[in-house]
Amino acid sequence: MPGNLPVEEQVFGGEHHSGRAARPLWTAMKHGILGRCPHCGKGKLFRAFVKPVDKCEVCGEELHHHRADDLPAYLVIVIVGHIVVGSFMAVEATTTLSTLQHALIWVPLTIILALVLLQPVKGAVIGLQWALYMHGFGGEKDEFESH
Repeated sequence: MPGNLPVEEQVFGGEHHSGRAARPLWTAMKHGILGRCPHCGKGKLFRAFVKPVDKCEVCGEELHHHRADDLPAYLVIVIVGHIVVGSFMAVEATTTLSTLQHALIWVPLTIILALVLLQPVKGAVIGLQWALYMHGFGGEKDEFESH
């Protein structure tokens, strides 16, 4: 198409019209998934299970103003729900497990998957916000910040 950039020049997460430097979206999200600073990829992103650090210990990037809120939990519910419900339906269609056996399989699996996925998903959301200059990551005051 005439107005599109060639594939090698496309940058996701940059704002060419604003004059801001483009930030690598997928790299920032990958760093977040791995629990690392979305900017440098070296500093720790979390100081506790899902409590991010205020700023990166390596590059100094401020991370305190992110607004992940409930999005990571909602995304984890969708992911875990698809895995567990799909698996349950496949097992139910091919076996004759009792209700107790199903409960012993699916309840712990649901809890474990949710706990394992929550921090990486929250890290990816923070990386997404950083790459897209959202919620204070662009230097401007966020409309949701207290005045």
